[in-house]
Amino acid sequence: MKAWMCMNCGWVYDQATGDPMSGIAPGTAWEDVPDDWKCPDCGAEKADFDMEEI
Repeated sequence: MKAWMCMNCGWVYDQATGDPMSGIAPGTAWEDVPDDWKCPDCGAEKADFDMEEI
């Protein structure tokens, strides 16, 4: 499985769960997350995330 980790705080975006608190529905592919979305824990930009194999 692939996930995207915030390089600032370690928060992980998982496509299966999305980020409902920010309006990103479960099942939303990383490519479909808006470019202006920010990390819910630290406010980092989407560009500050790196893909990680889990």
